[in-house]
Amino acid sequence: MMKTLFLQPPSFDGFDGGAGSRYQARREIKSFWFPTWLAQPAALVPGSKLIDAPPARLGLDPVLTAARAHELCVIHTSTPSFASDVKVAAALKDSNPSLKIGFVGAKVAVQPTESLAQGLPIDFVARNEFDFTIKEVAEGHDWSSIDGISYRNNAGAIVHNKDRAILEDMDRLPFVTEVYKRDLRIEDYFIGYLLHPYVSLYTGRGCKSRCTFCLWPQTVGGHNYRVRSPGHVAEEIRLTKSYFPQVREIFFDDDTFTDNLPRAEAIARELGKMGVTWSCNAKANVPRDTLKVLKDNGLRLLLVGYESGNQQILYNIKKGMRIEVARKFTQDCHELGIKIHGTFILGLPGETRETIEETIRFATDINPHTIQVSLAAPYPGTFLYKQAVENGWLDVEHAELIDDHGVQIAPLSYPNLSHTEIFDNVETFYKRFYFRAPKIASIVGEMVRSPQMMKRRLREGVEFFQFLRERHNVA
Repeated sequence: MMKTLFLQPPSFDGFDGGAGSRYQARREIKSFWFPTWLAQPAALVPGSKLIDAPPARLGLDPVLTAARAHELCVIHTSTPSFASDVKVAAALKDSNPSLKIGFVGAKVAVQPTESLAQGLPIDFVARNEFDFTIKEVAEGHDWSSIDGISYRNNAGAIVHNKDRAILEDMDRLPFVTEVYKRDLRIEDYFIGYLLHPYVSLYTGRGCKSRCTFCLWPQTVGGHNYRVRSPGHVAEEIRLTKSYFPQVREIFFDDDTFTDNLPRAEAIARELGKMGVTWSCNAKANVPRDTLKVLKDNGLRLLLVGYESGNQQILYNIKKGMRIEVARKFTQDCHELGIKIHGTFILGLPGETRETIEETIRFATDINPHTIQVSLAAPYPGTFLYKQAVENGWLDVEHAELIDDHGVQIAPLSYPNLSHTEIFDNVETFYKRFYFRAPKIASIVGEMVRSPQMMKRRLREGVEFFQFLRERHNVA
């Protein structure tokens, strides 16, 4: 077995490029998702080590020191961070010339040839689901026999092995919490709308929805929701409770945990027996009866992708959601006491000044507890990227998704709506939503009731204004 280092490389200050992050970028408020997609193969490779540099605030020097003691390094990359990650790989090679370096992630899954051509320090890339692919590499198998990898042969030619069969029996995967316990400091991971400290993990992979912008189902996870059994999930949560008694919340990072309602209810009942507080991703169509079961068994918050308040845009992106259903779902959550973190995207196909206004009004009307406003990001491998290139909405030669500070930018523009207008309306959206008298009163009430919440909100306020200064290049 090769001595293997799994690495989320140093990058922009505060950059969350982990596979759990839906948008690899710096956020308005500093946040870090667990590197679950790296922890999973790390759990399959005995004696491995996982370094997640950004949340641990590690620079390059300690990473180079660790790399000298390893034979194989597996780096998770993304489209926004790829150029920076290649520089880290080059430094690792300079420090340890015999080190084999493999890249994983959506970027290399859909662009293996381009990634190898642009990243000379990269020895191989593992496409799509890479857990058992990396295990076989670490075991020393001949690369020509390993499904799912692309690499340079002895003649320097790029070779693509056949795709690896998709994993159906998800219970074959070992618990990632073993790696979290061994290699991570869970207090380093923070999401503003989750209780801190939290732990996140997956109970399944894939998403039945066909949203044209969504990265993971179109590149790595697929559209078949493959799941772990409720008993397997419950066993890992019991282990998590024993390893991390300080944890206040479990977050299930499945693309859409509520895709399988009977299973969601079964897992909830197991969690209810343990007295666990938990949250998950959900679509805005969960029936009230199911919501009540989840709430009665520890559900605190749902992360819901509303995306837009305009029905035609929802049709355009194949969201499979009707506005009136989303309204009823949200009202049910309010009445049952389930908090919602609502996510919205500006700049999707069909966006106009009028639809932006419609979405802002929709958000303030349904009034989720908190919101996130993102810019439409055409990641390679998604239908949105193909659509944007074909229609001239994206300048392929200047298709950066983040700026020099790691902050998300607006790469799409339309004949009657410029990328600058889309970008500026993110700030307008936040101001209109949060600077309302009822919302301000709610936030102040939270802070008065909880000193911990007051400390958190004050910190978030400082981070947000720092973010705005950088966004507008204010010294």
